[in-house]
Amino acid sequence: MDTAQQEATARARELQRSWYGESLGALFRRLIDDLGLNQARLAAVLGLSAPMLSQLMSGQRAKIGNPAVVQRVQALQELAVQVADGSVSAGEATDRMDEIKKSQGGSVLTASGPTTAGSGGPTVRRVVREIQSLLRSVAAAGDIIDAADSLAATHPELAEFLRVYGAGRTAEAVAHYESHQN
Repeated sequence: MDTAQQEATARARELQRSWYGESLGALFRRLIDDLGLNQARLAAVLGLSAPMLSQLMSGQRAKIGNPAVVQRVQALQELAVQVADGSVSAGEATDRMDEIKKSQGGSVLTASGPTTAGSGGPTVRRVVREIQSLLRSVAAAGDIIDAADSLAATHPELAEFLRVYGAGRTAEAVAHYESHQN
């Protein structure tokens, strides 16, 4: 690879980190490891061709152009967390991946603009997933529950927050988020 190609690849990976929080190579490798997939199966679940997945992983391409694929990536990230914390079995994960593969997704922004917080739409779900991902990146679910238990007597609302976002299901967290708006 010549210097111009190396610079283009480095720039693509930098853009990926700014758009997706990490390079797509690292993100996809983690999904492959966490969900027991190979690249061909990951590409199939996401709705990408194997060459496109490879180009995204290697930094030859920077961006996932299809919003439905981005949403499938987010769904797989959530599934990987659930598999890791034991709330979803391997068999259930396989079924869920088949559902994710069939999902049409859609853009985060609808024709009428962003979905509002009160509607339970993609914007709220995305915010909730970001909170869950952040909490789960600093501690395992069991540790978060332990921390919540130690705070329960003196700070019950904070303990509830930790339980719901740190170890609960996304649907529970969305309901919690919406109940605390306004």
